[in-house]
Amino acid sequence: MRRGVLILLCAGMSAAHAGLFDDEEARRQIRELRNDFTLATQRLEAIEKRLDAATRNHLGIANEIEALRAELSPLRGQLEVLHNALNAALKRQQDFYVDLDARVRKLEAQDVEARKTAPFADVKPDPQAEMRAYEAALTHFREGRYGEAQAAFEAFIAAHPKSTLLPNAYYWLGSSLYQQKRFDDAAKAYGQVAQLWPQDAKAPEALLGRANALIGAKDVAGAIKALEELIARYPHSAAAETARARLKTLAPTKKR
Repeated sequence: MRRGVLILLCAGMSAAHAGLFDDEEARRQIRELRNDFTLATQRLEAIEKRLDAATRNHLGIANEIEALRAELSPLRGQLEVLHNALNAALKRQQDFYVDLDARVRKLEAQDVEARKTAPFADVKPDPQAEMRAYEAALTHFREGRYGEAQAAFEAFIAAHPKSTLLPNAYYWLGSSLYQQKRFDDAAKAYGQVAQLWPQDAKAPEALLGRANALIGAKDVAGAIKALEELIARYPHSAAAETARARLKTLAPTKKR
């Protein structure tokens, strides 16, 4: 009987021990699962934060790209205007020297002809002296002495009222005044060229110079009028191309 009881007690203790062992293992597994779940949750939160940051960065970059595009658009327009202005300036320089050479040859021919036809007539104005006076005034301008250039061109205009160089003289007088920021006077000088010598090669450039001077004088309406006149009267000139580009900035809504 005792032995039977002992056997039953031992069996009960073994079963209890096994039950305790199974319960502890379950608890351990639960703890591990909880730890794994916590780690997984933390990793998920970290990934979500990184994803949010990446999304914000992407939106920021996209916004920055749009802002840069918005800044680039007017710069392209400005570059086009500057490119056209540069081409026009190079064309003006070339035209100036060609025109100057033609006028010098014409003056020399006139001088030779005058000496042949009237060797004993009263002394006429010396074309060479006229050219020297013009070149001296132009040299002042090229070297940046705009006040002296202005005075020299004004003296040339007064001394040689019938000179074939008068359109050029008025043009460079306007340029000398413009460089001194005397915009109203510059606009008047430029205007003389197109008004008195509309067929002269300098007339389109003079109208463009007048428009620039009027812009400097804050007379935008007058500048637009001068540019439109330039395009209407000299539509195929290099100055007209520059005028069209300038009008896109000054009067973008107008159709032309």
